[in-house]
Amino acid sequence: MDIDYQSKVSSVVNEIKPSAIRRFFDLANEMKGEVISLSIGEPDFVTPWNIREAGIFSLEDGYTHYSPNQGYIEVRKAISEYLERRFSLKYDPKSQILVTVGGSEALDLIARAMINPGDEVIILEPCFVAYRATVTLARGIPVVIETKEEDEYKLTPEALEAAITDKTKYIILGYPGNPTGATMTRDDLAKIRDVLVRHPNVFVVSDELYSELSYTGERPASIANFPELYDRTIVVNGFSKSFAMTGWRIGYMAGPAPLLVAMNKVHQYCIMSSPTTAQYAVIEACRNGDKEVEEMRDEYNRRRRVIVQGLKDAGLTCFTPTGAFYAFPSITNSGLTSEQFCERFLMEKKVAIVPGNAFGECGEGHVRISYAASMENIMEAMKRLKEFMQELKDGSVK
Repeated sequence: MDIDYQSKVSSVVNEIKPSAIRRFFDLANEMKGEVISLSIGEPDFVTPWNIREAGIFSLEDGYTHYSPNQGYIEVRKAISEYLERRFSLKYDPKSQILVTVGGSEALDLIARAMINPGDEVIILEPCFVAYRATVTLARGIPVVIETKEEDEYKLTPEALEAAITDKTKYIILGYPGNPTGATMTRDDLAKIRDVLVRHPNVFVVSDELYSELSYTGERPASIANFPELYDRTIVVNGFSKSFAMTGWRIGYMAGPAPLLVAMNKVHQYCIMSSPTTAQYAVIEACRNGDKEVEEMRDEYNRRRRVIVQGLKDAGLTCFTPTGAFYAFPSITNSGLTSEQFCERFLMEKKVAIVPGNAFGECGEGHVRISYAASMENIMEAMKRLKEFMQELKDGSVK
């Protein structure tokens, strides 16, 4: 008997496109050792030893059971201390912090706990692929603001004002940004604050997962630092990027206690709790991880300069990223679409990168290149890129 399985799938899920990031990662993986991958946003560093050791000790000590839904109080205290020390943000570990399975779960919990069908959520594109998906899955309506290279991919107060309606539930701010590497200073955020003060019903979800990876020399700024917005902001953060802990699947959110009660309700039914071993590793990361984070940040900064110069040498224009570990060059002078460029670069030069339209339609004409890779691989990839661009120009590549 033929079964129409597609009809059994939610129409909302059917509408969501598979991640183009994973597609190019999978293609590169199938080609195995031949390919240099600059496609995935994952640190090439191993989790620092002292953090791994803390996780190992927790297993040896028998901590292999469920934790409280919110996370162990010792973990929440360590996160609270870290946020105050690094970002001047004060949150009560008992009621204002929820430990999640990475930052992505936090985004999902927020959407499901806050959105009613038909509510609007403002997202800034190009952006992390999960923003639109989590809003759509919660039956919300994504309202897109296209950020522009001439504005350094920053949100402008004028664009925000124009996007807000009486249906706006919250805005997602993701800085430092994926895929652009853009950052916003305290002065930039102050202009956004001024708009939001005029719209007291609009909340902010501030995705600060790359907050430690900023190359401006300034102290990381959060919109939650403004007293007027503190009670209307949910900070999402984690340890995957800054602490090279992607596989540990551990993140957190911090914000108003009444909202976290609602989010914990969803969390306890769907997830129960975050991994116990990872939670004990997080205590060490928060309290004794600064030196290792600084060393990784310095290395990313060196790679960033090499990538930007390599793109220029290849004849591509690129906004100079000031955070995260991505470059987002324009490939419009290649005569190819973003997907065509990435497919041909992979097949002909064995380098995997991601088409810009994976991060929103306005990303078309760009590609995302991750510099979370060894300097050796980055230099070789830039050499191959220069060759590829020259061959396209000469018409010698078919």
